[in-house]
Amino acid sequence: MSAFELEVFAQTSNYYELRLSADGGPPRTRGLDRAVVDELIALVRRDYSTDAVAPKVYGATRLAELGARLAEFLDGDQRWLAPMLDHPAGSVLRITAEQRLRHLPWELLAREGAFLTVAGRAPLLPVRAVGTHVALTGAVAPGNRPLRVLFMAASPEGVEPVLNFEAEEAAILAATRRTGTDLVVEESGTLEGLRFLSRDYGPGHFDVLHLSGHATTAGGEPVFVVEDEFGAVARATADQLAQAMQGHWPRLVFVSGCLTADAPDGGVFPSMSESLVQAGAPAVLGWALPVGDVSATDFAAALYRALADGQPLDRAVVEARRDLFHDKQSSYWHLLRVYADRSPLAAMVTPLHTKGRKRLQVRPADQQFLDPQTQLSRVASRAEFVGRRRVIQRCLRVLRQPADTPGAAQGLLLAGMGGLGKSSLASRLLERMPTHQRAVWFGRVDAIKFRELTSKIRFDSADETIEANKLLDNEQLPLPTRLRHLLDVDGPLGGTPCLFVFDDFEAGNLDTRADGSRVLAPAMAEILPALLTAIRDTGSPSRVVITSRYRFPTPAGTTLAVEALETLTPVEQDKKVANLANLRPESTIDRTIRDRAIEAAAGNPRLLDWLDRIVGDASLDVDGLLTAIEAEADRFRRETVLADNLLDSQPVELRRMLARVDVVELPVPAATVHALHQHPDAGQHIRRAVELGLLEEGTDPETRQPRYYVSNVLHPLVRPLLTDDEYTEACAAAARSLYQLWVLDPAASDGH
Repeated sequence: MSAFELEVFAQTSNYYELRLSADGGPPRTRGLDRAVVDELIALVRRDYSTDAVAPKVYGATRLAELGARLAEFLDGDQRWLAPMLDHPAGSVLRITAEQRLRHLPWELLAREGAFLTVAGRAPLLPVRAVGTHVALTGAVAPGNRPLRVLFMAASPEGVEPVLNFEAEEAAILAATRRTGTDLVVEESGTLEGLRFLSRDYGPGHFDVLHLSGHATTAGGEPVFVVEDEFGAVARATADQLAQAMQGHWPRLVFVSGCLTADAPDGGVFPSMSESLVQAGAPAVLGWALPVGDVSATDFAAALYRALADGQPLDRAVVEARRDLFHDKQSSYWHLLRVYADRSPLAAMVTPLHTKGRKRLQVRPADQQFLDPQTQLSRVASRAEFVGRRRVIQRCLRVLRQPADTPGAAQGLLLAGMGGLGKSSLASRLLERMPTHQRAVWFGRVDAIKFRELTSKIRFDSADETIEANKLLDNEQLPLPTRLRHLLDVDGPLGGTPCLFVFDDFEAGNLDTRADGSRVLAPAMAEILPALLTAIRDTGSPSRVVITSRYRFPTPAGTTLAVEALETLTPVEQDKKVANLANLRPESTIDRTIRDRAIEAAAGNPRLLDWLDRIVGDASLDVDGLLTAIEAEADRFRRETVLADNLLDSQPVELRRMLARVDVVELPVPAATVHALHQHPDAGQHIRRAVELGLLEEGTDPETRQPRYYVSNVLHPLVRPLLTDDEYTEACAAAARSLYQLWVLDPAASDGH
């Protein structure tokens, strides 16, 4: 695209001078009275703001009128627009001006009712120039490889609206599936997490830093809303983000969130996007006003598709904006703004079939969670997974904690009721740790199955593969010794960190004691302690991940962190439902049926998937569908709750405890459970119910203390255990306890 430079500055207090140059040639100049400039700025403030109606309406006449006024301002009597529109490939217009003028919506430039930035021929790309520095010096050559994107979403507790960042990530992956994109996700949403990833991958590794979140101002300075280590609100200035990146910016920073390109007070203060360029980023994209999740996601998908195809950055932005305007007919098409220094807006990678182009190295993790019979994945794909943000953050802290730090665990146990998504979570964790190789076993594992390890891991050389096989086959050495040699720094896996995943662990790897508790089965009692001990003794960064319905004693001398899954929160459930073809709000299925199905699922992800298929059965009438919903929910209870007589085999007082806790339809602190179940064995009942997955034990995001919940899936099974009077009494006891803990004395809920 051709390059034009527009400079607007105050020559005197009442007179402005405009200069336009093409491709570095001599400038053309003309003057304007200040009154003309002030009138244009006042018009924009009236018609183009957060409160204005026109920016929210696709095809609004007022936007076209405003665009025409901007074009008249730029065109003048000398017809400055003509040479820009003479280039079929389009033109980039770099605008250098005082902040009031730089903040004008140049994306609306229009002639004869047509917006120039989305024109079919000779599109125009306004770029707000920041400073005279050039971050990218010398020739800028595209990498002969797939696009590399560092993706960080910041979604602190209590910040509205809640980001649907999962959809944004999924859209990027889907849009670039043909060419492939190496998408590395920083899950914590913290400055520290960004700093670690930037350091670990080194300068120049990533092409794009994608920050999904919200921007605001603090004391007149723009800040990006990030998270602290516990998910609470924290704020990062552009300089703090630069420090986290250690000054090594990628070619593009996309700050995808509302008001990330908004300059407060009509441009008196710089936007977050502008501040990032001032802090050293070569080019930054942001949104000038609040933008809808769907449109932001659509733009990101189109942008990364073009970049991954090898398109230059300027052309990629034009194509993505056109996609929003023409194909999606989004009212937000004009809100995306580009800020940049003097670096070229060139291609980042080569086209797909360029000779010698590198391929993606990491396979999707869901392909390693296959059903042995159908060979289909048993977990949610990376594009389908939603929620569990705080759980993922805690799990990653466990898996990444250095072995020589206090409390470091050699493994992680994901526990909880069937259908809560333990296996899908394990798959997500593998995606979040692309630096680790993956070895996944499903169900029962004995010595023979465990030796399949060498076929699951990609070693650095054939010699290391041979050595690893010899070690595992050498039964003259005890298994702990063999595994220590395997994981030792000089061993075959010494330089290859791994995640060893035992999925559906309860299926064949646990035995049941007379009291109903679970212990390791003989074959696994040899394998798991040996593997955990080898990781501990060698200081290996490798870790074990286990998904299990039931809990079991941790092998002596080792540490196994436990993360319990809860029923989906309402926000997580809404995201999950939005991904389901028949239950989503836009579905043509009768709303009553959809609501009944969602209620019957009670926040259980697997049951939601089951019921989504049921309600899509065109052969059933309304009554038939409602009957099918109840039948499917009942089948789920039988398969996940009543299997092995889990509920019926428990002491009656334990079951009555579940019935009492079930009166509260949200997770409650341990103190409330004890208030509801005033029994001398209450503590033992709680532990047993948690071990069996009958009582969910999660972590409160604010107090970081355990909280408990009985899934509504169990409601029909435990409600009959209480009389109506007992039910009313339990409701009153819960209300008294929660009022005391959450209203009168909130500090008391921090522990029990």
